[in-house]
Amino acid sequence: MKAALGFCLIFLTLHSPGVLSLSTHVAIVYPQDPVLRMGSNLTASCWVHPELGVHANSLFWTLNGHQLPSSLYRVLSPTNLSVTLAGLNASRQTSGDNLVCHNHKGHILAGSCLYVGMPPEKPVNLTCWSRNTKDLTCSWAPGGKGETNISTLYKLKYKLRWYGTEKECEDYSHTQPYSCSITQDLHLFTPYEIWVEASNRLGRATSDVIILDILDVVTTDPPSGVTVSRLGQLEDQLSVRWEAPPALKDFLFKAKYQIRYRLEESQDWKVMNDVGNQTSCRLAGLRPGTVYFVQVRCNPVGIYGSRKAGIWSEWSHPTAASTPHSERLMSCDSKSSGDSNSTLRRELKQFLGWVKKHAYGCSSMSMKLYDQWRVDMQKSPKTRNQVGSPRG
Repeated sequence: MKAALGFCLIFLTLHSPGVLSLSTHVAIVYPQDPVLRMGSNLTASCWVHPELGVHANSLFWTLNGHQLPSSLYRVLSPTNLSVTLAGLNASRQTSGDNLVCHNHKGHILAGSCLYVGMPPEKPVNLTCWSRNTKDLTCSWAPGGKGETNISTLYKLKYKLRWYGTEKECEDYSHTQPYSCSITQDLHLFTPYEIWVEASNRLGRATSDVIILDILDVVTTDPPSGVTVSRLGQLEDQLSVRWEAPPALKDFLFKAKYQIRYRLEESQDWKVMNDVGNQTSCRLAGLRPGTVYFVQVRCNPVGIYGSRKAGIWSEWSHPTAASTPHSERLMSCDSKSSGDSNSTLRRELKQFLGWVKKHAYGCSSMSMKLYDQWRVDMQKSPKTRNQVGSPRG
C-alpha cells in the first residue's frame, strides 16, 4: 500500500509525560518520529478533513502491518479516530515501529515511525591494551542489560592526564562491537585518562574513567619459529624451541613464556606456567608413540621498567610432533610387554612426583636428574624392581 500524496497531514504533540498525540489534517503527508521510553503510553489521532467525506468509523490502525483491535479505538468525532497504546514494549525492529492509519479500503492515510526503548546505562568493563606499543585499543560493554532497543551511539574519549586536550577515538572496529583503536600521536611514559560516553534520543551516560600508561598494557605477537622435536630415543620426552617476538627486539624487557600441549585425539590442554624467560623447554612424562600438539605464548614483562604484570599474547599456531615408540611395547610377548610398561609407568609416577616437590617446570637440574635416573634404572634391574614394587 502506498501513501496517497496530497491527502493527509500528521501533527505530533506532547499532552503529558509519556503520552503523545498524532493527528491528520489536510492533503500532505508529514511524518513525525516520536521516541518513547518503554512502558509509556501513546495516543494517536487520525483526523480527516470533512470535505473528504470519510467517516471515522470506517478507519482502522495497524502497527508493523498488523491491524490493531477496535477495542483500542475511540471515535472522537465523525472525522477523528484515535488509538491508545498502553505500556509500550521495546521496538521490534531497529528501524522503528510503523503506526499507520488506513481508510476502509486499506489505503494509507497517515503514519508515523515509533522508537521505543531506554536511555543508555553507564558503560562497563572498559579495558585497553597496546600491541607492541604501536597502538592503544580499548573495548567495553554496554551497561545494564545492554540493549536499549533504539539507536545508541558510543564514543571512546581520551586525553593525556595532566595537560592533554580531550579527543575522540576515530578507528572504531567493524568486526568487534564496542571497540576502538587509537593509532596516532601516542605518548609513552605519560598516563592517559580514558572513558566511554553513550547517548541516544532518550539520554546519555558516561563510564568510569580509567588511568593507564601504554607501557603497562603492552601485549605482543606470539613467539615465532616454534619447533618440537624428539630427544633421541627417549620415548616420553620432546624438546620445544622458539624465538622471541621480533617486534620487541629493540625494547628493554624480560619476557615470560607459557607452553601448553595436548594429545592429538584430545582437546584438553595441559599448561606449563613456569617456563620463565628461556626460549627452550623439555616436556617429560609423555606417552610413547603419541602425537602431541604444542603452543607457546609470550608476556612482555617490565618494558622500560614497567612494574605491571603485562598481558599475554595469543598462542602460537599449533606445532605437532610424536614421541618414539617404546621398545618394550614393540616386544612380541604382549604379556611381558604389558607388565614392563606398567612397571615403567609406576617408576615414572614416583620420580615425577619427587621432581614436582623439588624442582619446577623446565628446570635443567630436574631433567638431568631424570636422565641419570633412567640410565641407572636400565643398568640395575634389581633396583628397578625394588622401586617399582608396590608398597605393603
